[in-house]
Amino acid sequence: MRRFRFPGVAFAMEASGPRRIVAARAASTQTPAAQTPAAQTPAAQTPAAQTPAAQTPAHDTPVIARRLWLARTASAFALATLAHHAHALTGTAATPDPDSLSPRQSAAFRAWFARIVDQQLRRGPTPRWTQRDCAGLVRFAVGETLKPHDGKWLRANGMTSLADTSSMPPELQLSASQRTIANRWTQLDGSTGAYASAIALIQRNSRFVSKDVNQALPGDLLFFDQGDDQHLMIWLDRYIAYHTGTVTPTDTGLRAVAVSDLMQWKDSRWQPRDGNPNFVGVFRLDFLTP
Repeated sequence: MRRFRFPGVAFAMEASGPRRIVAARAASTQTPAAQTPAAQTPAAQTPAAQTPAAQTPAHDTPVIARRLWLARTASAFALATLAHHAHALTGTAATPDPDSLSPRQSAAFRAWFARIVDQQLRRGPTPRWTQRDCAGLVRFAVGETLKPHDGKWLRANGMTSLADTSSMPPELQLSASQRTIANRWTQLDGSTGAYASAIALIQRNSRFVSKDVNQALPGDLLFFDQGDDQHLMIWLDRYIAYHTGTVTPTDTGLRAVAVSDLMQWKDSRWQPRDGNPNFVGVFRLDFLTP
């Protein structure tokens, strides 16, 4: 199994007291697929864990399908302008999703999403977040963002201090149907449910934005394809956050790295640059507007 050194700062729980966080340089070399069993997402649904590499034939259909999708994604940015003109000429347009968030709701979503991810980094992961890997962090933060942020929710998430409550983002004002978005992720096979792997989140639940990170907005996803392993990072404007997929008694697996540092990372496979073939690009959750 190949191992990668993940960039960033590790936020580990201190043994001397609950909820105290200490920062240390990341020591984990685990790949996203090498997860602790207790926190691992269903292996049968994760493309990287379907079949041992030695047993996977070169013509394996899922691998081919993934590579074809990656090739189409790589050309999407170049075709965006042509597609815009084609729609204008034909008068056709995609049917809007009735549960898509409005621009105002999307702005509030991004603010809450970023705050929830930041909270996990600074205070340690809540016990309610059980599937701890890169895709699990996205699913958890989306689910919590779509909930009503009432007093009960604030207490459960340790956000009842004056400093927390005075800077809360506005509520999203969602419909009952919009609140269930996190339970309706589209799987690679077209079914829906509360689980989606990293590649399913990107391929079936997000849209390509650009390979230029300057086009990213808070809450957008950076997708890396390392061959047999795929990995997600979350753009939070000032920094990038993610989970390595590995949890130990002294390491929560959470990482944060400044954008400028990641752009210069020694292992160039993790640099979010247009010239890096392992960096597929910036993606945006489908239900957000824009």
